[in-house]
Amino acid sequence: MDQQNFDDYLKNRYWDQINYYEVKAERNQRIYRRLQWALIIFAALTPALIEFNLKSLLGEGFGHIATLTSVIVVILTAALKTFKYQENWINFRTTCEALKKEKYLYDAELSDYQQSDDRQAQFIDRIEALLSRENTLWLSVQKKKEEIKK
Repeated sequence: MDQQNFDDYLKNRYWDQINYYEVKAERNQRIYRRLQWALIIFAALTPALIEFNLKSLLGEGFGHIATLTSVIVVILTAALKTFKYQENWINFRTTCEALKKEKYLYDAELSDYQQSDDRQAQFIDRIEALLSRENTLWLSVQKKKEEIKK
C-alpha cells in the first residue's frame, strides 16, 4: 500500500470513525446522566410529596402531584432500560479508545506492528476488525429490540 492510500484511509475512514464514536459516546453519556438525575430527583420527591399530603394542605388540585411524580419515575426507568444509554455510552467509548490505541501502537511500532512487513495493511486490518465487531454488536442489540417489540 502506498503512503497516499494510507493517508486517505486515515482521513476518510479512521478519523471519521474516531469522531463518530466520540460524538455518540458523549451524546449517550449526556442523555444517560440527565435521565438518571431526573430519576433520582423524582424518586426522592415522591415519598416526600405523599408525606406532606398536599391535597389536604393546598386543595384538591394538588393532590395528584405525587401520582404524577410516580408516573415520571416509571417512564424514566423504562426509558433508561429500553434505550440503554449507559450501555451505548460504554460501548461507543470502548470502541473509540480501542481505535485510538491501535494508532498509538502503530506509531510506536509496538505489539504486532514491530514484526510486520506491511504495517499499514496490518493497521487497516485491525481497525476494520474492531469496526466489524462493533457493527456485529449493534446488530445483535437491534435484533433483541425487535424481539422485545414482538
